[in-house]
Amino acid sequence: MTTALLVSSCQTKDAEEVLEEGSFKLIQTQIFDKSCATSGCHASEQDASFRQHGLVLTANVSYDNLVNKFTKNTAAKADSMRLVMPGNVAKSFLYTKINCSAASQLAGKQYGNPMPLGANGLSVGEIEFIRKWIESGAPRSGGSIDASLITNSVPLCGSGFGSTFTALEPPKASEGLQLHLEPFEVANTYEREIFVRKPVGNTTELYINRIQSRMRPGSHHFILYDFKSQNNLPPTGQVRDLRNADGTSNLLTFLSMQNHVFWAGTQTQEYDYQFPEGVALRIPANYSFDFNSHYVNKTTGKIPGEVYVNLYKQAKEKVKIVANSLNLAHESLNLPAGQRSVVTKTFTFSKPTKVLMLTSHTHKLGEKFVIKIVGGDRNGEIVYESTDWEHPLIKTFTQPLELKKGEGLMSEVTFNNTTTKTVRFGLTSEDEMNIIFGYYYEQ
Repeated sequence: MTTALLVSSCQTKDAEEVLEEGSFKLIQTQIFDKSCATSGCHASEQDASFRQHGLVLTANVSYDNLVNKFTKNTAAKADSMRLVMPGNVAKSFLYTKINCSAASQLAGKQYGNPMPLGANGLSVGEIEFIRKWIESGAPRSGGSIDASLITNSVPLCGSGFGSTFTALEPPKASEGLQLHLEPFEVANTYEREIFVRKPVGNTTELYINRIQSRMRPGSHHFILYDFKSQNNLPPTGQVRDLRNADGTSNLLTFLSMQNHVFWAGTQTQEYDYQFPEGVALRIPANYSFDFNSHYVNKTTGKIPGEVYVNLYKQAKEKVKIVANSLNLAHESLNLPAGQRSVVTKTFTFSKPTKVLMLTSHTHKLGEKFVIKIVGGDRNGEIVYESTDWEHPLIKTFTQPLELKKGEGLMSEVTFNNTTTKTVRFGLTSEDEMNIIFGYYYEQ
């Protein structure tokens, strides 16, 4: 029984038949089947995004996959959230992800973007129906929630991609500066990922202690990259697509990525990160960054992508500690053909170190990237885990991860070499990488 029939014919008998099957059945047929369990999202374990979220929402498994199950999102798991916690909406990650207003408020927790990604959000009625279902104990069958709620088609957060986008207000000139990735087009039913090198516009060195960003709906992630070397940089202002129109990799863009060092980034539409008091990143004079923006469009029309970034300055005399970017690479890779390999590498710090953020980098053979503490009382403790090589988790620590002299971090990466040749560390898409990126400072 479809929502269209419930609305257009207003037949009481139809509504009663749906309710006889239960409130969750209505959620499945009217929400999950239409907006979630679709190809490329939560339809099967073969979906490209499955390794990231690990959640299938088809009718035969959705209930068992949701209720009282932990999410793969590291930040939400640390907050003791379940995908659905019966009777507790605040601890139900499903509700947070579909509720665009709640997801925006919790952006600082690295819970990721609102769902469904790349499509118009759920309506007020759909979200309210799910909220009431969770509050009522999330029953598998039965339930007495008013079925007419789900027919309320008013969008919760405006009219989706067509709604008015408010630019991020720039800081005062005395407080900082704004960088802007101008609007670019994302074709219908297409994912577009671009890189654009943009100058900061600073004639003197800067110290940055706060980074704020805002993006239009549909963004999967945004990363601001520094460069390992200032030689052979891409032209400024040139849009470099990661993929060609036929879906193949753009080799020149891919090669330019091998000069990247993570500087800032987020997987949420709103982001606001502030370093501890007296800690800042240094930007040399006349500098530039590579903007990396990835948008997903599952609608039948074109959508715009756009990014604003505010960099807040701190006076040099107030900076007690200059934070640095972690760049811990394991270059001795030797991955046998047709085999799954687990590769580990330990990086030991020669001074007491505080880690502020961690993220990872592999190529397409990387299945799982784990970072553990090495040495001391927390030896072997997992502090980072990501299963999406294209869009790895960016994990910030509310309290810095403190490591003593002689302690360190270990990367434990699972590679699945599905090719017919040995794969080693290298710069092309046929090679592999194993790098820990992040922020740190020495005490």
